[in-house]
Amino acid sequence: MQTSTPTPSRIWIGAALSLWMGGLLVGLTAGEAHAFRIVSPADGSTLASGQSVSAEIEAGQEAGLVEVRYYWYQDQMDALVEQREERTTKSSQGGMATEKYWQKDSITGAPVVALPALTSTVDHQPPYGGTLPIPAESIGRMRLLAVADISQGRLGRKTMFDEVFVTVQPKAELLSIDFETEKPLQLGRAGQSSAYGHVDSLGKVFELPVVGEFADGIARPLSSPSTGTIYQSGDEQVLKVLPEGLLQITGNGKTTLTVTNRGKQATLDIRVEVNPEPNEIPIADAGTAKTVKAGTKVRLNGLQSRDPEGEALFYAWSQVRGSKVAMLDVNMPEPSFTAPYVSEKRTFRFKLRVTDKKGADSVPAYVDVTVEP
Repeated sequence: MQTSTPTPSRIWIGAALSLWMGGLLVGLTAGEAHAFRIVSPADGSTLASGQSVSAEIEAGQEAGLVEVRYYWYQDQMDALVEQREERTTKSSQGGMATEKYWQKDSITGAPVVALPALTSTVDHQPPYGGTLPIPAESIGRMRLLAVADISQGRLGRKTMFDEVFVTVQPKAELLSIDFETEKPLQLGRAGQSSAYGHVDSLGKVFELPVVGEFADGIARPLSSPSTGTIYQSGDEQVLKVLPEGLLQITGNGKTTLTVTNRGKQATLDIRVEVNPEPNEIPIADAGTAKTVKAGTKVRLNGLQSRDPEGEALFYAWSQVRGSKVAMLDVNMPEPSFTAPYVSEKRTFRFKLRVTDKKGADSVPAYVDVTVEP
């Protein structure tokens, strides 16, 4: 059997192809190494409530890294102003420990400032990482945001971020479920509707606080379906169950709301007495996804949102993914912000809710903005 001898031209082509492939691999490796990213905990991993995990990042090729701050967010929680300093006060034993991670408004009780669970520098082990506590009351899907401060000398500092999504589960057994509200619940003219954003019309959307008592003595919020909670309305002509653990008034009357989680169940009797005037719910449209360069002025577009009856709409925009950006005109159809510096592609997600003049709310709509270097 004869074997062919490679010709010089074949040898040259093979060598050129090898060089090209090698350069491509080097380029890909360099591109990956350039990016600041969270290495541990890994995206999609499952962690235990109240435990600690080793946090680790890759700095990439970014020079001047000063410190990295790690923030915890509950699933679909609005992005908050990111405070630099950790809070040193400790929560009461067995109580909700959220004050260690989020400062809340003194009137509404809503989180307004994110507090770092860990602030780390090059002196830590591993550098810019370390022992990261997992909130004891956390359960379900959580977002871990790492924000890095980069020194620019006389120009001050810039920031960049990475984030991963993890599932947090308590090791303790769920003992019982309860609704943190008056029982039975009266909605409308006969009830304390102000606690739920003035529930006074058909189509109003709201969320009820559901908590679980666990064997470790900690009460954990179970309102989000990501915690395993399943909602069921006894009469959807009175109260309808929407995605994300939201409820919507659809008519007057009485019904029973049932929640189930980890084999436990709780029921709540609800009476609705609101203005019976028919009102179709508005529809939120947050626009189409877009990709922009860092430094670009970005304008979101909710102009396609509509009310079936032609009424004017009230707009409420918020951010649910990415490091917090300074968004202008959040109660207008077209809010804007400046795309921040990023070391590689990063996704920012925004949520839009619209409300008509009668108080009916839309289901949330979302839009992603991808920012490139």
